[in-house]
Amino acid sequence: MPKYKLAHLGSCIRAARHDCKLTQQELADDCHVAIKTIQNIEKGQMNPSFEILYPIVNRLGISANILFNPDSTEDEEEIQHLIGKFQVCNSEDRKFMLNTVDCMVEQLLARQSGSETKDSE
Repeated sequence: MPKYKLAHLGSCIRAARHDCKLTQQELADDCHVAIKTIQNIEKGQMNPSFEILYPIVNRLGISANILFNPDSTEDEEEIQHLIGKFQVCNSEDRKFMLNTVDCMVEQLLARQSGSETKDSE
């Protein structure tokens, strides 16, 4: 695998780990791998096998699309991030998450609509 792709993979995993407020040791423990494995992946020095990568992606709630598409736009990455978080939830938590997002979007749309009305006055 080209070095730039390994660097992208490592950078995505590091960013997701930070977003989850996990140390490398905590992630390694949760995924049953050595801390050195996490360190090497994050440094772009290791091409992890599926058996290693799967629990990491699952634990961090990130989409594989983000990891394997270094040319994606920021919008695409944000959408994939949300999808990844959704996929690691159980059915009940997914419903809760969707209801929460629906409520937030409705609030944002109402706020936008209100500011558009004020702008036209």
